[in-house]
Amino acid sequence: MIGNLKPLEIVLIIAVILLLFGAKKLPDMAR
Repeated sequence: MIGNLKPLEIVLIIAVILLLFGAKKLPDMAR
């Protein structure tokens, strides 16, 4: 699964991670 990820799938995964974990850290990383 990880071996043959499409660029779009990678972007989607990163987006999900940002939504899940970034919600709390976003105010700190935005600055």
